[in-house]
Amino acid sequence: MRFMSLIKFDESMSYGPPPPALFAAMGEFAQEGAINGTLVEQGGLGSSAAGAIVSLVNGSISTHDGPFTEAKELIGGYAVIEVRSKEEAVELARRLLQIHLDNWPGWEGSCEVRQIMTAPADQTA
Repeated sequence: MRFMSLIKFDESMSYGPPPPALFAAMGEFAQEGAINGTLVEQGGLGSSAAGAIVSLVNGSISTHDGPFTEAKELIGGYAVIEVRSKEEAVELARRLLQIHLDNWPGWEGSCEVRQIMTAPADQTA
């Protein structure tokens, strides 16, 4: 089963840039996941100031450049994982947050875990 883990935090808080210790610990986590086959892909995302939101509302498509000040929490990073169960996915999310706790003093956030849906075999072309 594939899951996406989304690391969320309040971008308006002044945590500063991620410390080198966090990058080192995430590198170890990624290497372990590559070896045991659980980590498919991971990455961090830039600030919302460099992004945009494209919306479809009432039949009209619009674009709004960042920053996204109306959002309380934004996605700061992600990981796609391949595991046997939701429980394993949640445990990996707990480890991701522990890495942040251990290596980025004062940082607060959450990790949303969502199963990646696939089309039924008879509907793929």
